[in-house]
Amino acid sequence: MAKSAEVKLAVFGRAGVGKSALVVRFLTKRFIWEYDPTLESTYRHQAVIDDETVSMEILDTAGQEDVLQKEAHMRWGDGFIIVYDITDRGSFEDVAPLKGLLDEVKRPKHVPLVLLGNKADLDLGRQVATEEGERLAADMACAFYECSACADRVGSGGGVAEAFHELLREIRRRRAVQGKTRRRSSTTHVKQAINKMLTKISS
Repeated sequence: MAKSAEVKLAVFGRAGVGKSALVVRFLTKRFIWEYDPTLESTYRHQAVIDDETVSMEILDTAGQEDVLQKEAHMRWGDGFIIVYDITDRGSFEDVAPLKGLLDEVKRPKHVPLVLLGNKADLDLGRQVATEEGERLAADMACAFYECSACADRVGSGGGVAEAFHELLREIRRRRAVQGKTRRRSSTTHVKQAINKMLTKISS
């Protein structure tokens, strides 16, 4: 990643799972009690991750988009957080179709992704076990966090900021690998071109 790499993050999940509260908690370290859950917002933010400055745009989706809007958001993003509410099984069941659409839109790339179970402070109303979240994340080959935008640091997965930071690290790892692959393939092209020229000269 360059000194101040530009990264686009999109936060998905059905309406009411706490996407806006998570984003605002990450940006301001505060919890907001009231906001319009039907609004889509984009935020700009800078953070230092492992001694490197990262500039990011965070898209907080409304959770009520049609498929075309979702696809457009997925094409826009470099990394994704899919959120469900641990007290709402339906929101957990929405995760797999979202991941399926993401895979379709981003094919053939394996995209940087974090699965996040929100509202871990509401354990009494829990409808989704932590183990189910861990299993689903393992199936999707992504990191898993269970936390609370309201009472940050609750739950097994650490804080809200850690989930965002892990996603940014994953994007950085992918970009480093892609950069190496690209360099290797361009070196191969140069070698092939030189060999062709040498073959022509000697023939």
